[in-house]
Amino acid sequence: MTPLVLHALPAIEAVPAAAWNALVGDDHPFLRHAFLHALEASGSVSPATGWVPRHLTLWRGEALVGVMPYYHKHHSLGEYVFDWSWADAWERAGGRYYPKGLTAIPYTPAPGPRLALSEGVDPLAARQLLATAWEGGGEGGGEGVASVLSSWHLLFAEEAEVAAWQAARPGLLARHGVQFQWRDAGYGDFDGFLAAMTSKRRKAIRRERRIVADQGLSLHRLEGEAIDTQALEHFFRCYEITYLERGRHGYLNLDFFRRLRATMPEALLLVQARLGGKPVAASLCLQGARTLYGRYWGSEVMADCLHFEACYYQGIEHCLTRGLALFDPGTQGEHKLARGFAPRLLTSLHHIADPRLRDPVARFCAEERVRVRAYCGAAREALPFRDAS
Repeated sequence: MTPLVLHALPAIEAVPAAAWNALVGDDHPFLRHAFLHALEASGSVSPATGWVPRHLTLWRGEALVGVMPYYHKHHSLGEYVFDWSWADAWERAGGRYYPKGLTAIPYTPAPGPRLALSEGVDPLAARQLLATAWEGGGEGGGEGVASVLSSWHLLFAEEAEVAAWQAARPGLLARHGVQFQWRDAGYGDFDGFLAAMTSKRRKAIRRERRIVADQGLSLHRLEGEAIDTQALEHFFRCYEITYLERGRHGYLNLDFFRRLRATMPEALLLVQARLGGKPVAASLCLQGARTLYGRYWGSEVMADCLHFEACYYQGIEHCLTRGLALFDPGTQGEHKLARGFAPRLLTSLHHIADPRLRDPVARFCAEERVRVRAYCGAAREALPFRDAS
């Protein structure tokens, strides 16, 4: 059989979109060629922003049989698995933490597959070959800088992929985190979802929705081609407001969102809040075949409970209407628990090259995993359903 060959590519456009997409499936829009290309073509991901694309591809002759997004990072912004303290400790000790290797979707803390392989490719052999890119063994045509990387990090992988990587490369450090996600348990509609909750929470959610309506706000869900230029530009103004309130601009620019609308409109859902017929807030989601992903939000007005309505309840209604089984509303937010979003334990993997850093990081991760697992269990017990088991 023709052997696997590894190539690291400096831009996603070096891979034909059809060949890439044939491997990644239809439920993970962030792994699609169009999404990754929009990041790079808009300049949101580039050496100037601290992201150097080095996408890892596996070839068998002329056939593309494996793809994995991969970057050399010169900081830790936009990752949502925080290793600033590791970098600080290592650099204070005289080491060099950056650049590091990163397998993740930029600015997108959504769990999902990170490696896609063609049928017939040995997953163990593929992972062992890919590891040469970050263990100092070269990059199959790359610029030969793997040996200067301090570490490699795989973020928000699916559990099956975590286990496969640990089997392929013993010694990878596992780090846990928690997100809150909604799953359809056969509710039928929003009233069916509420009926599964305790009386107290059911009344609270209905009250929140009434508060939004009583302020004169109406909610509208726009999909695909219905998201016109005016609606997209208004959304972007709202998105920027969210970041400007924190004293900076958003990671993503208007050109990025325009490219998404042009190349993958079927994956977009825009929830728009209107006051007197005028849009005043917006939430932009992406959707796959089975999952809705809530990602970007902003508002021009201060309105009670509007965030809950636009970012959570409208998404749940959309899932129930469209038959989507899972709603991932984004990172953080314990307040999601009271609104029916269950805790999910997530795992990232880390290879640290130097044992002087690896050993204390391993102790940190082990202690953190105990705390995170305990928190996840306690959060599950606090779910507001009549039968949370």
